[in-house]
Order: sequence, then structure tokens, then C-alpha cells
Amino acid sequence: MKKIVAVVGSFRENSFNKQLALKVKEMMKGEAELEVLEYSDVPLFNEDIEFPAPKEVSRVREKIKAADGVWFFTPEYNHSYPGVLKNLLDWLSRPVSQEEPQVLFGKAAAMSGAAYGMPGTATAQEYLIPLLFFFNMRLMNSPRVTVGNIGEQLDQNGKVQLSPNSAKFLEDQVKAFLAFTD
Repeated sequence: MKKIVAVVGSFRENSFNKQLALKVKEMMKGEAELEVLEYSDVPLFNEDIEFPAPKEVSRVREKIKAADGVWFFTPEYNHSYPGVLKNLLDWLSRPVSQEEPQVLFGKAAAMSGAAYGMPGTATAQEYLIPLLFFFNMRLMNSPRVTVGNIGEQLDQNGKVQLSPNSAKFLEDQVKAFLAFTD
């Protein structure tokens, strides 16, 4: 069974993007395993501690290496992707050792996001694209999903309840990404 790692660009426990990742996990049931990557313990990138890598960094690198694909769920912070996501990517983009290259090279990648505004996370995704290409990831550029006006797709407890249109777009993206990882 395929293994997909979900990288959520927010550490908030009930972030909309984490909830979106969990919706994708449900949609993949029986076809692939999706694991939401826990990386809040990864330190800020610092060449002084790069070799040997901190155990937290080694742990996330191993998860990425074992995955058939990486799905980024990014919020939009000030018209860009969050700093925590950039920090993780900085660590993952570095060589593991002199013998082993960085773990993102050639990995299949997809991206989605949810936000309050009408354009959702379109700008954050546009800024993330060149970075993922720079790391030589195989980016599935279409379809991409950006769920705008997420406030209108929440239940009374703040849980994401996707509209039929949003759910359909996400289902289409799941099918496309599973095929893309072949």
C-alpha cells in the first residue's frame, strides 16, 4: 500500500489545514496510508548542529524517505507559506551525509490549503512551487486545491465540514495524486 506523508504548515492542534489533511486520509482509506508528520520538535535550522543531524531531524527525514509521496497542506501567512514549513524544508533540503543526498529529491508532491479569505491559500502555494521545484520534487501542479472562505465550511464547534464543491475538488485531487505517485 502506498505511503503518503502529510506536511501541515501549522502547529495549531485543530488547524484547518490539519483537518483538511485528515479529510484526505479518510478519502484514501483502503488505497493508501496517509500519516500527518509531527515536526514541532524540529529545531531551527543551524549549520552548527547539522552534522550529525539532531534526532528529531533524522526522524522526519526517515519518514520522508519511506514515503511514496509528500502532500503539503499549507495555510497562508502574510501572503506566503509559514516559517515552520520553511524551516522543515530547509532541514529536508540538506544532504543527509556526504554519501546520501537530501530526501526530497524526486519525491512526488501535492499541495492543498484552507484559509478564511476568498483566494484561500493560492498565494502561499504559488510561492511554495518554485521552492519544491528547486528541491527537484516531482510536483503535481494540477489539480491543486485551495479552500477559500473556510469560515463558511465549519460546524458550530469549528470543525471543517467541506461544502459539496470543496469535497469534490479534494476527492479529485486525491485520485489524481494516487495515480501521480505510480
